[in-house]
Amino acid sequence: MAITFNVNGSPVKVEAPAETPLLWILREYLKLPGTRFGCGAGLCGACMVHVDGDRAFSCQTSVSAVSGRSVTTIEGLSKDSTHPVQQAWLAEQVPQCGYCQSGHIMSAAALLAHNAKPSRDEIVEYMSVHICRCGTYPRILSAIQRASQEG
Repeated sequence: MAITFNVNGSPVKVEAPAETPLLWILREYLKLPGTRFGCGAGLCGACMVHVDGDRAFSCQTSVSAVSGRSVTTIEGLSKDSTHPVQQAWLAEQVPQCGYCQSGHIMSAAALLAHNAKPSRDEIVEYMSVHICRCGTYPRILSAIQRASQEG
């Protein structure tokens, strides 16, 4: 089945079974490795991307569900890592192993796009769909608060 959609601002057309997870299309067909496979069940958030500006677990989203829509991955968040969330991530030295960080950054960017000045509790609630095995949660919170203040 041919499915057409936009990825990071560019149109793409892929031949794949309709039920193929978007994550596999991004990583294997389009060679965009920034979106990570974590649990494969929508429980850890490592695979988070934006679909039409809203966050989505790419491991739980079929490629047919994004037909005609716009997908943004960590590679498309900014071309030079100057997105306010990325800058705050660097300033707060958030990553340790870094595996889950692209998913966290995509969620944080979606949160701030919809709510530029979230409260601490709103940030904690919104980001609760993510797991970081390194336990960088305090630095993630600080980075989102910084991006909210400076972005």
